[in-house]
Amino acid sequence: MLETIRHEAIHELRLARPPVNALDPALVRALRDAIARAARDGARGIVLSGREGLFSAGLDVPALLALPREALRAFWRDFFGLCADIACAPVPIVAAITGHAPAGGAVLSIMCDYRVMADGAFRIGLNETQVGLAVPAPIQAAMRRLVGAYRAERLMVAGTMLESADAKAVGFVDELVATGLVVPRAIAWLTDLLRLPPHAMTQTRRIARADIAAVFADPDALHVDDILEIWYAPEAQGVLQALVARLKSKG
Repeated sequence: MLETIRHEAIHELRLARPPVNALDPALVRALRDAIARAARDGARGIVLSGREGLFSAGLDVPALLALPREALRAFWRDFFGLCADIACAPVPIVAAITGHAPAGGAVLSIMCDYRVMADGAFRIGLNETQVGLAVPAPIQAAMRRLVGAYRAERLMVAGTMLESADAKAVGFVDELVATGLVVPRAIAWLTDLLRLPPHAMTQTRRIARADIAAVFADPDALHVDDILEIWYAPEAQGVLQALVARLKSKG
């Protein structure tokens, strides 16, 4: 489900939940535990990666549709907790976007300090509106921070999925490299950063990321119940159930 690979002081957390690294409650919890463990074990930086061609397909919709309401509420609180863990981590985290990254996969990358993406016909975006869901407020705040308010609005409202070159052009990702070089480049970027005087770098980073940390400071202010109301609305349920049916027909 999740592999930890040590590159000296940099720990790589590789999503390994076939077939598409979909985020279910167990994987979200495993990621939270691994991020905390890496910091305790002395990691000075973290790389979050997937398999070549696919970073993460986002939330595991079939699994989440099967959850009772209270369990779904707990999942969303845990997912926002994971976003906070990445955004507020004591060490820098780089997203090694090894391929496609729709919806929840894109969310994980948005929370990171830096994004290296595979060059080519790979797509990234917050496409929630295409499946009948709204982009939650804290994720919108993080997206605006990354690409600017107006561009974020246009991308999120339309549910646009950008190919890697377009994502780089609008600032959604920071670098493009060949697929097999995504993780090495992420490690190299972190290695350069970690050569800086550590206290100065860490304190400057903390101040610079105070805005995104503030978004997740109060878990009760994340409006999970509003997300549940949208999730259980007839429109969303119809689109999500149709999506699951299409997935089953392909399987």
